[in-house]
Amino acid sequence: MSKSKWKIFAVVCAIALGAIVVAPVSAQSQAQAVKPKPPMYGYISNWQIPRAHWAEMKSSAANDSAMLDKAMADGTIIGYGSDENLVHTPDGWTHDDWFASMSMGGLMKILEQYYNTENSTPPVLLTSTKHWDLVLTSRYYNWKPGASYKNGFVSVSSYKLKTDAPDNALTVISGEIVAPLLEKLLADGTLVEYEIDTQAVHTSAPGSFWIVTVVQNPDDLDKVNDAIQATIKAHPIEGVAFGSLTNSKAHRDELGIGTGKFK
Repeated sequence: MSKSKWKIFAVVCAIALGAIVVAPVSAQSQAQAVKPKPPMYGYISNWQIPRAHWAEMKSSAANDSAMLDKAMADGTIIGYGSDENLVHTPDGWTHDDWFASMSMGGLMKILEQYYNTENSTPPVLLTSTKHWDLVLTSRYYNWKPGASYKNGFVSVSSYKLKTDAPDNALTVISGEIVAPLLEKLLADGTLVEYEIDTQAVHTSAPGSFWIVTVVQNPDDLDKVNDAIQATIKAHPIEGVAFGSLTNSKAHRDELGIGTGKFK
């Protein structure tokens, strides 16, 4: 597919939109706006691993499960997992691992456990040619209690707000446009989990956000695409609003296969 599923939202509109892009757009659609939740924080470690060592990454991730299961049971974290990239780029990641908490303190406690663990750096990670971390936060996210997936498909679409976007731009995009659709897809079983992330620790310039969706079956990727297209056809004002607030040239997509679980 030549276009991202979310890029449909980013149609360039030459109409002067005035106040419509900063006002709630749910009145123009029939979707119920989604209210923000308490912040969820995520720590993601990205690795570029030579192909000869990819199999070792699977066993490395499995070795951490006992510690992370215990942390999830006591409430320190609310989820964890790992992913392999399916669409490789010359300078991009091949693997990642992540964990999420309802507090920054929870993330730091897990990091401390990693650093204090004997042989905390598995040999396979020493083969990495690049490594970087992200600390993200989300106010729009959801999964069914106890949700888990194995070899599920993780789609990540990154966007950047326009420099002149109003202060409530991400709230409009998240609560009024994107999350209502994703809630429907979660309710009907298409999605395992979704979240809309921004950086909590700005290792790059502010203004970027990521729309993350997880499905278990490959056919569900098409269901998500179809649902987005149907929504835009029925409620085109949502696509206009999205396109007016984001810089389409900064848009990128990622697709991985991963394993994860949530509390």
